[in-house]
Amino acid sequence: MGEKEDFAEVYEKNFKYVYNVVYMRVLHRETAEDITGEVFVKAWQNYDRYDPSIASVVTWLCAIANNEVKMHIRKASTSREFVTDELPETETADEAEEQTVLWAINREAERILSAVTDADRELLSMRLAADLSFKEVAAILGISEKAANERYRRTIERCRKLTEGKSMEDFL
Repeated sequence: MGEKEDFAEVYEKNFKYVYNVVYMRVLHRETAEDITGEVFVKAWQNYDRYDPSIASVVTWLCAIANNEVKMHIRKASTSREFVTDELPETETADEAEEQTVLWAINREAERILSAVTDADRELLSMRLAADLSFKEVAAILGISEKAANERYRRTIERCRKLTEGKSMEDFL
């Protein structure tokens, strides 16, 4: 696969990917930030055992993220979490309008992601947020590349059905 990078470079290059993967699974910004932090702590603690000839660093990080999200879900199932979402305050009317549009789009994405299973969100997060190949996704999930591809296709179809007949104005 390649040479092992300095961990600081790994962090800088991959933080956003890992955060997006986690966020698509938990659908809560602060929780995603906390879990992403835990992912990089575990990655840093185990970086000496990471072997670039076995998997790319993104695949390795996504596997850690997947485990951390599962652990969070298990812990959260025994306690109740309350989530509140508010529009951020902005300084100008243009920024306020832009934030409103982004908020509406994010809420619709959250609605769609909430309507699919956790397994579907897991798959979508790896393909869309982390931009992993089907081969990498298959390795993480322990399924064949063909199965990962087919599961992704079916999940995208389900997501499209959730937005059929809607226009952008419906989200605003």
